[in-house]
Amino acid sequence: MKPYKVQKTFREINEKIRTGEVVVVTAEEMVGIVREQGAVEAARSVDVVTTGTFSPMCSSGAFINFGHSAPGIKASKVWLNNVPAYGGIAAVDCYIGATEPCEDDPLNKVYPGEFNYGGGHVIQDLTAGKKVFLRATAYGTDCYPNKFVEKEINLSTVPNAVLCNPRNGYQNYNCAINLTRKTIYTYMGTLKPMAANANYCSAGELSPLMNDPYYKTIGLGTRIFLGGAQGYVTWAGTQHKPGVRRTGKGVPVSPAGTLWVMGDLKQMSPKWLVGVSIQGYGCSLAVGLGIPIPILNEEMAEYTGISDEDIFTQIVDYGNDYPNGVSRSLGQVSYAELKSGSIRFNDREIPTVPLSSMIKAREIAQTLKDWITRGDFYLGEPQFTLPVS
Repeated sequence: MKPYKVQKTFREINEKIRTGEVVVVTAEEMVGIVREQGAVEAARSVDVVTTGTFSPMCSSGAFINFGHSAPGIKASKVWLNNVPAYGGIAAVDCYIGATEPCEDDPLNKVYPGEFNYGGGHVIQDLTAGKKVFLRATAYGTDCYPNKFVEKEINLSTVPNAVLCNPRNGYQNYNCAINLTRKTIYTYMGTLKPMAANANYCSAGELSPLMNDPYYKTIGLGTRIFLGGAQGYVTWAGTQHKPGVRRTGKGVPVSPAGTLWVMGDLKQMSPKWLVGVSIQGYGCSLAVGLGIPIPILNEEMAEYTGISDEDIFTQIVDYGNDYPNGVSRSLGQVSYAELKSGSIRFNDREIPTVPLSSMIKAREIAQTLKDWITRGDFYLGEPQFTLPVS
């Protein structure tokens, strides 16, 4: 391995942030800088590259401590706005998952179901300052004799609320089509018969893990933009699967790494945590997530200079193959093609539909850039980085 021509440390970059000398650009801006200057000069001139993504992230939720009552209760079952929350944690702690539907939701009995309200919507309501109706039942103990509690709560009245998302920020994802003769309703959205549309879900060159494909700067303790506030990477996400096929530039060509992230829900915004209803599938939460990538050397400059033309994913049939566990690619497409509005499949053009918002991804990357430039956000050096195999 050749020695780097440019070498910086987290501490040196944070000192530049403190003194106002730091140079920060977004991942989109970095593409042009690397093309024009090359990786070495880009590494010399740029200190931090900011990324962003905003899309449904089903593996999300919140731990909420709703406070003791008098007499006390050891809650075994909990509902928030009639959405079940898991109570098997401690006396007045619960976890509400983004995909949990309302108790009386008809689900897919009336197909396709609408899933108008669920855990993700509760989380958005809480961040919006709204009151949420809590109901809890218990079996009663000597120390916690109460068996039933009802009360209104909001983020200002609960002692503690933590957004805890076990799997966010997927590094690449499938392009979904439907080869059956009927419309189907999936977590990738509505897919029309006979490959009449193709849905995808990634911000491409702005997506956080696309800009650090081998997780050299991301791990336990990495400080991030999460839900409109500062949060942290706390572990590799569930389904973290880095050992997939990659391009010569290190970019995975199928779903790979994921992040476990956490942050103070009380500091977050309903603009960046939005309850989602996916027709025929269920509830979710759209999460705003952004990661600053420190340019420690020319290798990191090269990684962050990746463009949509260099990022590829697989076309997968969600009508037959995916639900039956068949692992098969029907073709490979770049994000430049996907973002153009159509791709060519089986000798015909079919429209593409993004589930990830590029407008909001750009806003997150720009917001993170502004925070760092103003000295309101410092880089968190990871205690250890994410596994790469």
